[in-house]
Amino acid sequence: MKWVQCGPGDFAGDPPSLRSGHSAVRVKGNRVVVFGGLYDKSFLHDLHVLDIENKLWFQPTCTGTAGEAGLVGPSPRAFHVAVAIDCNMFIFGGRYGRKRLGDFWMLDTETWQWVELTGYGDLPPARDFAAGASVGNGKLVIYGGWDGSKWLSDVYVLNTLSFEWMPLPITGPAPSPRCGHSATMVEKRMLIFGGRGGGGPIMGDLWALKGLFDEEQEPPAWTQLKLPGSGPAPRCGHSTTSGGSQLLVFGGHGTGGWITRYDIYHNDCVILDRATVQWKRLSVSNEPPPARAYHTMTRIGPRFLLIGGYDGKTTFGDMWWLVNEEDEIAKRALLSPASSLKSPGPNTLKSPPPSTDSKTEAEGITSPLHDLRQRLGLPAIAAAEAPEIASDDKELLALGKGLLSEADQNSPATATSLLKVVRAHWNQSNAQSIQLRELSPLLRDYRRLLGTHQRLLLLQSVLVMSSASSATRNQLATNLKVSHGHLISNWLTRIIFAVVKFRGLEVWMEKALRCRYTGSTT
Repeated sequence: MKWVQCGPGDFAGDPPSLRSGHSAVRVKGNRVVVFGGLYDKSFLHDLHVLDIENKLWFQPTCTGTAGEAGLVGPSPRAFHVAVAIDCNMFIFGGRYGRKRLGDFWMLDTETWQWVELTGYGDLPPARDFAAGASVGNGKLVIYGGWDGSKWLSDVYVLNTLSFEWMPLPITGPAPSPRCGHSATMVEKRMLIFGGRGGGGPIMGDLWALKGLFDEEQEPPAWTQLKLPGSGPAPRCGHSTTSGGSQLLVFGGHGTGGWITRYDIYHNDCVILDRATVQWKRLSVSNEPPPARAYHTMTRIGPRFLLIGGYDGKTTFGDMWWLVNEEDEIAKRALLSPASSLKSPGPNTLKSPPPSTDSKTEAEGITSPLHDLRQRLGLPAIAAAEAPEIASDDKELLALGKGLLSEADQNSPATATSLLKVVRAHWNQSNAQSIQLRELSPLLRDYRRLLGTHQRLLLLQSVLVMSSASSATRNQLATNLKVSHGHLISNWLTRIIFAVVKFRGLEVWMEKALRCRYTGSTT
């Protein structure tokens, strides 16, 4: 499989803007419907539809019931449940600000009419971060979530013919209460994976719920599935997408550390192979998109479409294809990693800003890589120097200011000059002298250097295969020299020493605390 970032040639129309916590469902009629989400503390209400056959994004004009905000359809929200049954999309719950929602809506995607169904029957209590699935017999199932004071473990079933909600009585073992998990139907079982539970731990367990079909004539019951293979790390806010005989788990949010907990965002792909009944790591032959959670992953034929997400600091507006090696767009995968180092800005997908592939284009020399990307319908790669600036890395810039002499601290310093000060400090320091506060900026700078070097090497390979002029090749050689390739190995050495040193300190402190509270000396 390969990751390929979507380009202007993939779709017409305006795609969804930056968001996380949104929903994306595939409805009858070969369409993907994206609704709601969150961006920069603003909860969204907009509806975006992808016409798969015509490769067109559009925003339909909807009619129907007005919600609390006076708008047609549900009020703005994120982290809601969205389930598609035939041509209808059902929306339940979610969050608006600090308020958990408990309203229920249906959108007919043939007439684009919203209908509020909150008044039908006894609805589940208000919640966000729940998960739901279409059972396949005209029923919808919702499990778990967070009601603002506690994690939930209840199961509700909706009959879409009578619009009757029914809590499902279950006896025996059951998953612990949770939110941020995924729910996927596999034949006649609903599978629940991961989530965040009571007390805040991130989970990595897998459960199957049976008894959802009347013809089974057996009581509903949970079964924990402990499968062999290399399973996903514990996570929440991930996606689990059915793809034929496999389930694809991508992304999500976890934690690491023991004494000091820290956030981890994932961008790995793990599959549950139903044929062999085991977990497997999906073999991906190129660089994946940036790590994220609270995104959506939708299956479109043999392809998977990734939209949006959040990594703890950045809300994404990019879209990516995950495709087979034989797919016609897989040939673009070689050029995709260059744009994966930074998520696009709010309007990048709608109107790509002018950019250059290298200094050669600024000097009037045509770049073969630029021409190749234009023929493939891809946006231009940002200039190689851009990642070097690091003007948005406040931690690194603060470190640079602290390293300046007293005389220099009173004079204005640019981001570029501060970056040079920090790099000179690291280059002259012993590999074992890196401080804990320097480790995060060092890791980010290593990524910047590596990204710049990889882009220039990619450009070099294209130039070798083309009829580029000697001026273009000489300019590239200069760019490779200033890309600080020698620093990459130095930075990696320092990172390894620092990680080993601080991990050793963590283990030592863990043993010391165990001795103090248990009296053990082992």
